[in-house]
Amino acid sequence: MSTEIEITPKIALQTLRELLESGDNERLLQFIDDELYAADLAEYAYDLSTEENIQLLNILEDKMAVAVLKDMDNSLQEKILDEYDAETIAHRFIDWMDSDDAVDVLNQMNIETRDQVISYMTDMEASRNIVSLLHYREDVAGGLMAKEFIKVNINWTVSQCTDEIRSQAENVTKVYSTYVVDNQEKLLGVVSLKSIILANARTKVEKIYTDEVISVNTYTPAEEVAQMMRKYDMIVLPVVDTLGRLIGRITIDDVVDFIKEEADKDYQLMSGLAEDVEITDRVWILSRARLPWLLIGLLGGIASSRVIGLYEGELGAFPQMAFFMPLVAAMGGNAGVQSSAIIVQGLANNTLGSTNILPKLGKEFTVALLNGVICALIILGYNMIVGNSQELAFTVSIALLSAIVFASLLGTIIPLLLNKFQIDPAIATGPFITTTNDLLGLGIYFTIGAMLLG
Repeated sequence: MSTEIEITPKIALQTLRELLESGDNERLLQFIDDELYAADLAEYAYDLSTEENIQLLNILEDKMAVAVLKDMDNSLQEKILDEYDAETIAHRFIDWMDSDDAVDVLNQMNIETRDQVISYMTDMEASRNIVSLLHYREDVAGGLMAKEFIKVNINWTVSQCTDEIRSQAENVTKVYSTYVVDNQEKLLGVVSLKSIILANARTKVEKIYTDEVISVNTYTPAEEVAQMMRKYDMIVLPVVDTLGRLIGRITIDDVVDFIKEEADKDYQLMSGLAEDVEITDRVWILSRARLPWLLIGLLGGIASSRVIGLYEGELGAFPQMAFFMPLVAAMGGNAGVQSSAIIVQGLANNTLGSTNILPKLGKEFTVALLNGVICALIILGYNMIVGNSQELAFTVSIALLSAIVFASLLGTIIPLLLNKFQIDPAIATGPFITTTNDLLGLGIYFTIGAMLLG
């Protein structure tokens, strides 16, 4: 009786390394065919050396090698492609990619290498498609779209459509929709494969297509594209030019990749990273991304020390105040980050509704006031229990309530203002808002202390 061994990621990676080292390509390909997908190989690539990755890609068949390369992040792709010459990149990878994926890879290269790769491509139509896509920025619909799609003329019969779909589908990896255009290539609608299959061979397309189609133009912001596809549960979205002519399509996998990249970027901004980095990047690049916000935090710390210095007399007379300085500053910072995170999320999801900010400020003020009162009462009770003076207890409680309310309002206003001036509001939830609210909290604390403690 034999027991089947579960192939865990650790076992799979170990097996990959052993088979690569042994040079038994036949067993390696069989193991990959039986146990692994392209996404698995791309994940294991981070634990393999560059030489092992090159060896693996050279062994795989073309389509599988391309699928593995596509699933790697940009830094790893760049490191691997640096080991190939332009002609090999063109024939081994780019010739097998959809135009949008090819552009993503080519954009990582310098212009000279990129032009060399394109010059070596064997498919002239594919190279023209790639060149046309290179003109678009990555954050617009044109930068997300692929040029491979299925289209039929509204005047064709179902028989003609079937022949054209068979011909065009050879260059399309996944067939989601069949678009209907007129003689000027203007998008008119879509026709389902079901309608084509059920219709008589002599039936005209105009009899079976639907003109209910949502499209975007090439310069529609990528965020808007993602929101549309999410709102209408679309898996593919046609792209038209300024004349309404169909020139491409955006598939859901491209939008998911964009959303992930944006989420990573926002998370890094919120964490105090000035640029998009990966753990595999060089030390200087990682340091350069982190240093700006650390310097801002350093300046904030210096400013905080100056604020404390202004109230040196109060601290000398009431040294107990020093015990609660970190509490007031931290609670204000946390409240501000919570408020700004909610606003940033609403801006990203386009769920804030009206552009009038007064209702939002009013709601945030109410929430902050409720939370502040609860926290203030808790710290008041604590001070009474431990025997601190009544004056200090009221000072800390009132300062805590004020810091939470003001920090929450600040955390609401700053992302809205940044968004109005076309600045990524995710910045507001990082060290910027924390440092600002630390200063605000300490200023409020010492001001109230000076008033109540004399």
